Amino acid sequence: MRTYAGHSTAEASNELYRRNLAKGQTGLSVAFDLPTQTGYDPDHVLARGEVGRVGVPVSHLGDMRRLFQDIPLEQMNTSMTINATAMWLLALYQVVAEEQGADITKLSGTTQNDIVKEYLSRGTHVFPPGPSLRLTTDMITYTVNHIPKWNPINICSYHLQEAGATPVQEISYAMSTAIAVLDAVFASGQVPEERRGDVVARISFFVNAGVRFIEEMCKMRAFGRIWDKITRERYGIENPKQRRFRYGVQVNSLGLTEAQPENNVQRIVLEMLAVTLSKDARARAVQLPAWNEALGLPRPWDQQWSLRIQQVLAHESDLLEYDDIFAGSHVIEAKVEALVEECLAEIDRIQEMGGAMAAVESGYLKSQLVSAHAERRARIEAGDEKIIGVNCYESTEPNPLTADLDTAIMTVDPANEAGVVRALHAWRDNRDEVRAQEALSALKKTAAGDANLFPATLECARAGVTTGEWAWALRDVFGEFRAPTGVSSAPVAVTAEEGSPLAVVREKVARTAADLGSGRLRLLVGKPGLDGHSNGAEQIAVRARDAGFEVVYQGIRLTPEQIVTAAVAEDVHCVGLSILSGSHAALVPDVLARLRRAGVDASPGPDGPGDAPIPVIVGGIIPPADAADLIDAGVAAVFTPKDFGITEIIGRIVDEIRRANNLDPLEVPA
Repeated sequence: MRTYAGHSTAEASNELYRRNLAKGQTGLSVAFDLPTQTGYDPDHVLARGEVGRVGVPVSHLGDMRRLFQDIPLEQMNTSMTINATAMWLLALYQVVAEEQGADITKLSGTTQNDIVKEYLSRGTHVFPPGPSLRLTTDMITYTVNHIPKWNPINICSYHLQEAGATPVQEISYAMSTAIAVLDAVFASGQVPEERRGDVVARISFFVNAGVRFIEEMCKMRAFGRIWDKITRERYGIENPKQRRFRYGVQVNSLGLTEAQPENNVQRIVLEMLAVTLSKDARARAVQLPAWNEALGLPRPWDQQWSLRIQQVLAHESDLLEYDDIFAGSHVIEAKVEALVEECLAEIDRIQEMGGAMAAVESGYLKSQLVSAHAERRARIEAGDEKIIGVNCYESTEPNPLTADLDTAIMTVDPANEAGVVRALHAWRDNRDEVRAQEALSALKKTAAGDANLFPATLECARAGVTTGEWAWALRDVFGEFRAPTGVSSAPVAVTAEEGSPLAVVREKVARTAADLGSGRLRLLVGKPGLDGHSNGAEQIAVRARDAGFEVVYQGIRLTPEQIVTAAVAEDVHCVGLSILSGSHAALVPDVLARLRRAGVDASPGPDGPGDAPIPVIVGGIIPPADAADLIDAGVAAVFTPKDFGITEIIGRIVDEIRRANNLDPLEVPA
């Protein structure tokens, strides 16, 4: 029983962990902040506004010591949501455990370490697919030999569902990733033939459970059957215990709503039941989101509520007392068989392309996810897929839980970042600099060869190297990777028949372009900072394209300077910024100021100083008080998860372009 937690500083997160353990939590699930996940130190330009926001900043060994102070790691089961920098964080964890006097062979826990889904959905990748697979391979072989109770990879279909994956895509892409990883491990020659079963036994999965209860439960049974078949037939694993499909769950966050957020509680309960009711396909670990995650960062009380949901199920209900209650159901069996058949066909299709890594590089997997997500959004907008409180049953009584929204979520003090940066500089000033530089040189030399990277990484951890320094040393050797966006190849998901909402918006786009004397309206969709959750930005880009815009979208991880440079160079009519990490307060005003310095008026209306008005709109998880501040700063419009109508949003963008250019409002019949 876990809650996903970490914020602000290592000290604050340590206090939170010890408090949660005292409440009955039985494991730790560490959330790292985006600079830590993407291999930047807190003083890097891309880290601005991101430090300590969506997790805890860990820049070096001192931070890891403070994070787990007074928590005996030998007795703990720790899950770390970390991918591109997974080897680095596990090395820091091992060194802290050694300093506590722990026997590292007894350490248990999990590093997520699934880079494929980062390319596809979560966006914290750093290195190209080949070197990333090597880091994963080296970690797996190291842990099997030295930390045998550790799960070195947690293959994540969770984030695929968040990016729009159907159950078939979720299973197929996760299994294809597992095949790519196991093939690479066994081809490396670092594991003897007789220990193949030990490797397979340490592969774990991290799965999403949505609100479609029966489908999700059948999905888990299908997952188990397919994994058993692959490990037995492809890898020759005879021991059924080593073939067992071991998975943990975070139930769905994609379906949590900002509108009537109290409904999220029953959604969370239903989703938890989908992965606990069936004993033969029951999750080994469950962590639940909080009811208010669509509003902002949950408070400790909100996390406690989610933990209590699990405890009521485990200790008050009789759920855990029975064998599998679905055994013998012909309805369930038929659904599972259909899923297995479809998934095996899709897995074969990916193998014919050269496997998961080739399907990432070609853009196939990403375009499929963008398309599936676009189709789901279209169903919601049309009312075919009902979401209570969003597109049906929208009337509501005043909600006491959100009467004061600014206290219904937790906020991170902006001054926290400066303190973390000061502590980083003090760490660098006080370490043995010669040892640190020698460790980095050895790491680069190892990366340029073919030896296992973990021992060199351990020496970097002990020598006081920082997260950014470790990652930059590997960037120097491996390079960086910008994943395909999937936008250009996504098919049209919404029809534009005469009289349809999209047809109306298309007419507005065409008439506005004609009024401005430009061939087409141009929209720049930008993701400043390190937030890699690009689903919303991709859906806006696809729908704007379908409405007749020329869309400029360069993917994730851009500085405000890069966004403004692109806006000016592409002569766009509007800039749309997407931020879900909470860094909007720092990054959006920076974009506005840079646009003004570039001689472009970023303010709505006729009174701005520039010659070429470019309204700026912002979308993301933005509390009402912050939204008001952004409007006061010059943002034309702010959209949050309650604004689910994408076609309507595109229409609003056209309205803001007209207003900024002093054009009369365009009355087009809806």
